[in-house]
Amino acid sequence: MPRKTNKEKTDNRGARGKTGMSETRIQRPKPKIDFTVDALDYKNTNLLKQFVTDQGRILPRKYTGLPAHYQRQLNRSIKRARQMLLMK
Repeated sequence: MPRKTNKEKTDNRGARGKTGMSETRIQRPKPKIDFTVDALDYKNTNLLKQFVTDQGRILPRKYTGLPAHYQRQLNRSIKRARQMLLMK
């Protein structure tokens, strides 16, 4: 999903070649992680299913909002659960 932007009218003074509209980005809210890295285990399929699409694809970090360390552990856990046929 692309980020939302607010368009605000500005003065054209000093804006070389710009149309007079400036876009300010809205900061993405930080996700609240209510589990630890230990909870990202291949046996915890209920938690792992939250990070997988209906087709079975692992959601990227952009959408999950997890830190890199958590995302790597999540990928490992999902792949292990698939190997053991706990998840499809």
